[in-house]
Amino acid sequence: MQTVLIVIHLMIVLALVGVVLIQRSEGGGLGIGGGSGFMSARGTANALTRTTAILATLFFITSLVLGILARYESKPTDILDRIPASQQGQGNGILDSLGPASGQPAPANGAAAPATSGAAAPAPAPANNQAVPTK
Repeated sequence: MQTVLIVIHLMIVLALVGVVLIQRSEGGGLGIGGGSGFMSARGTANALTRTTAILATLFFITSLVLGILARYESKPTDILDRIPASQQGQGNGILDSLGPASGQPAPANGAAAPATSGAAAPAPAPANNQAVPTK
């Protein structure tokens, strides 16, 4: 149903663009030319104006119908439903694979480390003896 409406909508769009481009504007536009033609200037203006109004109405209606169909045919999805049940709640996330933060040992049970009160502990000194001396 939605595909059929999209095809009809695109045909209306192409026809509307064509009709608008054919219309005579104050600057001439694509309607440049003398009085020769199969229709008089007044008859052409009335027919093209009426055709433009009809196509614009059809465009508006098909746009609304497509919007309504898109709203009611979509199924709401939850990103958490995409996670397999075997990985939920085991602590196998990407943050768990990074290791402990700032030299603190990782908790054994997967719980968050307790917050320490007071000043933060200084960073541990490098363990290798091949460090470049600073003085």
